[in-house]
Amino acid sequence: MTHDLVTALRPLLTAEASAEAHASGAEPGDLEQAVWLRLLERLEAQDPPRDPQGWLRRAVRSEARRTRRTTRRERPYAVEPADDADRDPERLALAAARRRALRDAVRRLPGRCPRLMEALLSPQDLTYREIAGELGISQGSLGPERSKCLGCLRRLLTPEVAAR
Repeated sequence: MTHDLVTALRPLLTAEASAEAHASGAEPGDLEQAVWLRLLERLEAQDPPRDPQGWLRRAVRSEARRTRRTTRRERPYAVEPADDADRDPERLALAAARRRALRDAVRRLPGRCPRLMEALLSPQDLTYREIAGELGISQGSLGPERSKCLGCLRRLLTPEVAAR
């Protein structure tokens, strides 16, 4: 039943997500992913929609509104003014060494982790949407991918930190 429902709804979801994505500032794939997740949650709760097509249209619009609200509220982190103690040559040298060690470890990560971590560490303070566009992956996949990459980075850095 679930497979038939997914097969029947896929073209409609693709069309609806494409139509709503531009106005909400989201990627169509991200809207699709969010709606599929909502449908799976309903099916797991044994509460399938009575009118799947109507439910799908409403779900896409709801996700698009949620994305617009989230986008309006997103702000880059504010940079705190530098303290004079941070300008101490010894602290500057230690901070530079830590940054070099981190960048070296990032370059040793597997797969697309180096590109993702470089984008996250970028001084341009890129949003998830910008990073997803730059890497050519779904915005919804960034969180799980980031978690995987941070786990790898943690395993790489643990021996180096323990050796000091």
